[in-house]
Amino acid sequence: MSEEGLLVGRIRNGTVLDHVEPGTALVVLSALNIKGTDGNIVSVAMNVSSKKIGKKDVVKIENRVLKPEETNKLALIAPRATVNIIREYKIVEKRSVQLPESFVGIFKCPNPTCISNAREPITSEIKVLKKEPPMLQCKYCARILQPEELAEV
Repeated sequence: MSEEGLLVGRIRNGTVLDHVEPGTALVVLSALNIKGTDGNIVSVAMNVSSKKIGKKDVVKIENRVLKPEETNKLALIAPRATVNIIREYKIVEKRSVQLPESFVGIFKCPNPTCISNAREPITSEIKVLKKEPPMLQCKYCARILQPEELAEV
């Protein structure tokens, strides 16, 4: 424990997202569609000290175990994030986020003329062509995209 003490309490069961890029915790919650309206405790600590990366955000979601396909959505937002699954106050699983083969319904194509941005009943899909560095492509307009161009749906 640091000199400042424990900033956010431990959780009994759920998921802890650690080493999230500083200042992006709220974007992470949005990407995971976590609004805090389900009655479970969601704790967020932003810009806290980290020996590993200087500063980081931490998100704790009580009573919800996030699946790999959910947390992999974070690969562009928080590529260094670690996912800790907690049971009875203990870490029972630890994993890092991985770029999926595509992002479906998560990001919006920045091309205003893309069919996915029209009023058609189409779910956006951004394909991952290359993982390092990330090279992305819209499934519908074939535009090559940079991660920083993407807006959340």
